[in-house]
Amino acid sequence: MATEYSAHVESNDKQPRTARGLKTKRKLLDAAALEFGEKGFHEASITGITQRAGTALGSFYTYFDSKDELFSALVKDMSTRVKSHAAIAMTEWQDTLEREKLALEAFMNFAREHKEIYRIIDEAEFVDPDSYRAHYEATAKRIFERLQEGSEAGDLRGNLDEAHAWAIMGMNVFLGLRYGIWTEEKSTVEIAEIANEILATGIAAAKS
Repeated sequence: MATEYSAHVESNDKQPRTARGLKTKRKLLDAAALEFGEKGFHEASITGITQRAGTALGSFYTYFDSKDELFSALVKDMSTRVKSHAAIAMTEWQDTLEREKLALEAFMNFAREHKEIYRIIDEAEFVDPDSYRAHYEATAKRIFERLQEGSEAGDLRGNLDEAHAWAIMGMNVFLGLRYGIWTEEKSTVEIAEIANEILATGIAAAKS
């Protein structure tokens, strides 16, 4: 598991104030990802999470009041990490289409490294609907902002709607599921290129 820490998930009253505290909370979040990803929310236990993290049970309550609170923090944390992973991958690009290709590659690579993300996000629809909705709304917003920037730069047409961003996100989510979680039979580069071709040319036959 990656060791980065997302301040986005911290609550004001339980925010770690030392490097050791940050490390402990990161261990709990990483352990929770494995526990929830393997067992699901209802079968997962605080004891199981702390055992995976190698921390004392009391350490859990230093940072979280309940399993529900930890789950909500984990959904926000994973959403932030996906965003950061994509941002790092999109540091160098020639045009908007290449930027979207790099974003999809980054997402699929993250999904392959953290296969539990799909189960956790899917369960959030029922365990924590607000976090579930916030995850997808924030993702679509980032895509739409990139589309608007692409239109302003002349890379894309000018009448793009928010619905275009949701359509692209939906495509990316299911490509990640098919070729990142269920199988890795195609490279992330190959899948991103196929998706990019759809954005660039569509799938309709050329008319004479």
